[in-house]
Amino acid sequence: HSRRLDPMQAISAGLTRVGLKLAARAPAIKRVASPSAVRADRAVLSRTMRSTVVPQAFATEQAAAMKTADAPRWALETHFGYDSVYSSSIDAELDAIEQKCKELKANFEGKMGESLLDAIKAYEEVDIALTKALSYVSLSCDTKLDDDKAQKRKASLFQRYTTISGNQLTFFSLELADMSQETLDAQMENSPELAKYRAYIDDVRRSQPYNLSKEVERALTVRAPFAGKGKVVEFYGNELSRLRFKDGDEEVNMEVLLAKMTSSKDAATRYECMKALNTGLKEFERVAALSLNMVAGSWHAENTERGFEQLRSQRNLGNNVPDEVVDSLLDAVKTTGVDYCKRYYALKKGILKNTAGLEKMMWADRNAAINIGTSSESYTWEEAVDIVKAGYEKFSPTMAGLFQEMVDEKRIDVPAQNGKRGGAYCSSSYGHGPFQLLNFTGTQRDVATLAHESGHGAHFMLSYKQGILQFHPPLTLAETASIFGEMIVFRDLLEKAPTDEDRLAMLMGKIDDIINSVVRQCGFDAFEEKVHSGRASGTLTPDEMTEAWQQTMVDYYGAEGEVFDSYADTSHLWTYVSHFHNVPFYVYSYAFADLVVGSLYGVYQKQPEGFEDKLLELLGAGGVKGFREALEPFGLDPADPVFWKDSIDAHLGSLMEEAEQLAAQLGLSDASHGL
Repeated sequence: HSRRLDPMQAISAGLTRVGLKLAARAPAIKRVASPSAVRADRAVLSRTMRSTVVPQAFATEQAAAMKTADAPRWALETHFGYDSVYSSSIDAELDAIEQKCKELKANFEGKMGESLLDAIKAYEEVDIALTKALSYVSLSCDTKLDDDKAQKRKASLFQRYTTISGNQLTFFSLELADMSQETLDAQMENSPELAKYRAYIDDVRRSQPYNLSKEVERALTVRAPFAGKGKVVEFYGNELSRLRFKDGDEEVNMEVLLAKMTSSKDAATRYECMKALNTGLKEFERVAALSLNMVAGSWHAENTERGFEQLRSQRNLGNNVPDEVVDSLLDAVKTTGVDYCKRYYALKKGILKNTAGLEKMMWADRNAAINIGTSSESYTWEEAVDIVKAGYEKFSPTMAGLFQEMVDEKRIDVPAQNGKRGGAYCSSSYGHGPFQLLNFTGTQRDVATLAHESGHGAHFMLSYKQGILQFHPPLTLAETASIFGEMIVFRDLLEKAPTDEDRLAMLMGKIDDIINSVVRQCGFDAFEEKVHSGRASGTLTPDEMTEAWQQTMVDYYGAEGEVFDSYADTSHLWTYVSHFHNVPFYVYSYAFADLVVGSLYGVYQKQPEGFEDKLLELLGAGGVKGFREALEPFGLDPADPVFWKDSIDAHLGSLMEEAEQLAAQLGLSDASHGL
């Protein structure tokens, strides 16, 4: 069960990474879930498909190679003190940790009501030690995906961790959750220091109605590395990373193909890339369907055995978001959000027709760049650092300083390399982090990705003071610094745009990102709902999953001919969305975060004075404050039923109006302006 993962369970699940993106388009988080989840590493799952600052073309492979040949690598060995993943000191530390876990169990199992403070401190000490060793291994191996020996070493270490956790630590969260309120109150009174752990304690205790017996939870945890969905999902992820696609006479990986499709100024080339992608994914459908059937079946069994009422309730509990708030978000996106989506792509269709001679709007054209204006199409690493620092400095010198620390201390692995995990993420790595993994090729999207992941890093650095059990913010606030930082950099560049054409290109790229984070992600959620609902009645075939995918596209983007002239060669795109396998029903979080931060930015625009101090306080609180308490100083309440529609109107609607006005002034739009 994986409602809430402690930091080490999250690491073993591959969830200590924020902003993981596959060519800025496909989620690609690797995860093997632990069934006896204690606490969700909620700030670590990151959003996909969001990293455009200036929507111009990608640099060519040759230019990218030149710009990243000497790009910095992270200095993991310096920060962690290991010489490699094979270091004997890692094994020695795990030996010591195992002994501490045995002592923790011997000292506190059945006795937590007598000395809760000492128990939590002992557990915290184990958490910190595990985080060091396994964070290093996880990060290091993410640059060695083609090294079977290193991957085997990682799997062995995490298997050992899971055995230790299952046998020695399962009791901890269960007994804390089951503790009577009277006993807890007495402990709080006798040990005032416990008050600083209140958020963690409350978090664990929320799961009490859904916990199984100690024996069952232990068995589930211990068996996880050997049986169940975990190994199938791991196989799916590994096979996905090995896929190669036809590109002329060459075979390329998915990142290269998607980059070429997004960057190309030629519609025919974009379509050929999409066709090659979909053709290659058809050969992968049986692997993807097997994994997704396992995940959906396991999710159904978990919901039934643990007593969750709705499909998303298990995820919502871990995110500490009421079901009705999520339902309200999804309803608003499917109505107001979809209306804006169709309106936007109608606008984009007209602009592409008038600037690039587009004859038919295909799915491959959805993320096509608007190639007008004079802005640079590529950047060196040094230029990217300067741009991001300048943007942060304009808003918050504190966050700009934290960003510079990450650069100076070699906490960012910059270049795109073979054998490196695709996309981008920021790992919290409590006690030694944060660390960013990028695949920087010099594009303008890469600049935005740097701004985004650096926001996560700054968020972690500000919240570390809350301790390992409470520094992670709740899901509802996890993207605050990252998306806000990205927006600040975007607005800074927008102000400096030399022409209206440049400004329009930038606005269109930003709206692309928001549509992808809000409407597309909620469309993903709707696809998951179809698959999971069907799986409750039996195994689904690949064809049934494809049918669910195609129906979802119509629901969220309109029927063929309404905006997009054809959905040809899109039938199997569901196979590469790894979130479906790794974290069921997580994708709505990206819409949630984007709209909350959009509303925050609106508050900042109206009243910038004093905003930085309030935002830094919010970020520094980590997981100590829930979303309602944290957002109250800004006058925002996502629990209000009208919040989501208002947020979509203010965030997406305002940018749409700017883009439509500019397009009309430039004579580039054929789109209707009315809803």
